[in-house]
Amino acid sequence: MNDKRLESILDEQRVFPPNPEFAAGARFDAERLAAMQAAAEADHDGYWAGLARELLHWRQPFTQALDASRAPNYRWFADGRLNVSENCLDLHLAERGDKPAILFEGEGGDRRRITYRELTAAVCRFANALRAQGIEAGDRVVIYMPMVPEAVIAMQACARIGAIHSVVFGGFSANSLRERIIDAGARMVITADGGHRGGQIVELKKATDKALADGCDSVETVIVLKRADCGCAMQAGRDIWWADAIEAQPEHCEPLALEAEHPLFLLYTSGSTGKPKGVQHSSAGYLLHARLTAELVFDLRDDDVFWCTADVGWITGHTYVAYGPLAAGATIVMYEGAPTYPDGGRFWSICQKHGVTVFYTAPTAIRALMRLGDDIPAQYDLSKLRLLGTVGEPINPEAWIWYHEVIGKQRCPIVDTWWQTETGGIMISPVPGVTPTKPGSCTKPLPGIAADIVDEDGNSVTEPGHGGYLVIRKPWPSMLRTIWGDNERYQDTYWKKFGGRFYVAGDSAHRDADGYFWIMGRIDDVLNVSGHRLGTMEVESALVAHPRVAEAAVVGRPHEIKGEAIFAFVVPRGPRPAGDEAAALTAELRDWVAEQLGPIAKPDDIRFADNLPKTRSGKIMRRLLRAIARGEEITQDVSTLENPAIIAQLRGEA
Repeated sequence: MNDKRLESILDEQRVFPPNPEFAAGARFDAERLAAMQAAAEADHDGYWAGLARELLHWRQPFTQALDASRAPNYRWFADGRLNVSENCLDLHLAERGDKPAILFEGEGGDRRRITYRELTAAVCRFANALRAQGIEAGDRVVIYMPMVPEAVIAMQACARIGAIHSVVFGGFSANSLRERIIDAGARMVITADGGHRGGQIVELKKATDKALADGCDSVETVIVLKRADCGCAMQAGRDIWWADAIEAQPEHCEPLALEAEHPLFLLYTSGSTGKPKGVQHSSAGYLLHARLTAELVFDLRDDDVFWCTADVGWITGHTYVAYGPLAAGATIVMYEGAPTYPDGGRFWSICQKHGVTVFYTAPTAIRALMRLGDDIPAQYDLSKLRLLGTVGEPINPEAWIWYHEVIGKQRCPIVDTWWQTETGGIMISPVPGVTPTKPGSCTKPLPGIAADIVDEDGNSVTEPGHGGYLVIRKPWPSMLRTIWGDNERYQDTYWKKFGGRFYVAGDSAHRDADGYFWIMGRIDDVLNVSGHRLGTMEVESALVAHPRVAEAAVVGRPHEIKGEAIFAFVVPRGPRPAGDEAAALTAELRDWVAEQLGPIAKPDDIRFADNLPKTRSGKIMRRLLRAIARGEEITQDVSTLENPAIIAQLRGEA
């Protein structure tokens, strides 16, 4: 075999045509989608320009869609001016002022209903409070908060006055927070005394104080929301309570007309070197894609209740909580706590109570809830659900089928979406009511997204079943503009591999005979077994398809004969086996994978654990697993690990 190519060994044949009843009422039909695709192929720049004029409110219209003169630092609609907050809030007041914008539920059961009029007033008051503290356009503001409405209020307030926000996930450690504050040169931190998670209080102000104790000289002010009422130290002259900051502030703040390319936010994502990358997104291009995909992929209607379960500390929470749905005038649900607190029915309870119609969550959450059994969701009325979505990583077919049958009752389309922090919004996804779906495939690129799969030489891989690098051949409006303070790293990370010809996503993928994309995992997660390059996701999917397996994660470890050996960490359904039972299940799973995928994919090592190492956002910490599989010292930050005690099990010590 040509070792420059990646092999696909997953054979998934099931196809689910669009639900006729859903398709009859969908916003986008096959004819409209085909027209959009034709327009994008005929005039790429013109296609995006037309959408920008249709979907966004401009203070100063643009005259040029794409400026490629500084490629790969592309600029979109650069001579136009608008305000993101105005597009998300003010424009809805005449028709939707009294419509709920946010339906909030705290982990303890407290609820709030915030209309568009109330949200706009709250954003204006806080924007005025920011100005009163000296924050101006271009200043960086770090937001380190629990998943409460004030987090969205703070983001929108920054956007209103042109401050550049950088949201740091509330589960990150003080050290991680410090790194991001210093890199961004933030003048202010917005935090809370604490937040609720899994029945515990996460003391955010305490972590903030620890972060600011060393090397964060740029920070002048800390605004603190009283959320958990857990008590915290307040430093005179620096710290101010949220309630005091907004007291007497007027409920009107004129939105500032900003250049289309004005940075809306920085969002730090982990890099291969360990140093976080400050991904920089623009205002107009980002908002355009956020609104477009919210409507196109989720079929948003005016009476929908949309729940994206992601925290605003991640890109999904930016695009499909704080910006996209609000720009589309939707009602969103926000939930503060853990998905299984106080029990495994919490997600379904919230769907029932708030009448959720569109539900968007991560495959890790789906697998964790699937593991708890079908009887839990059966206790709740999920009849209002009409569309389901997945995000964050490829979903294995077994979890997809469970989601389809148990949660969607075989009537809800599933949109399996591929995108990244760097892309700003969804890039590859089914369009509900139009695209036939296949369990585990994100299907085809959306109109205007020139996705391709190439080999090591940059040539398109067209043969079904053979994979390569997932790339984007043409710029798109919501793409990252640079890495904050390090444009060389931006070019090296995303463009250097193929000489700047196209954006390199860092994921491997293959296409099937129907042109559907199947994500095979990160390029650095590819296994090289006896000259065969295999994607880890396919081996994981095969393992999870076994009736005794709830979750699995696969990594490689060096092997003197095969190059790499396959090391699988498995979470079983039911109690973790030990002794002879573990040996028997190991042999059974190795044979199972060989039968499903072929002998080449048979795991060399299988280790059982009660859970996989995940961040509080549900991401599997694969670098940690690689270190454990290889017997290396763990050097990465594990402060965001949901259950640190699991490390001993993963090492085989417990």
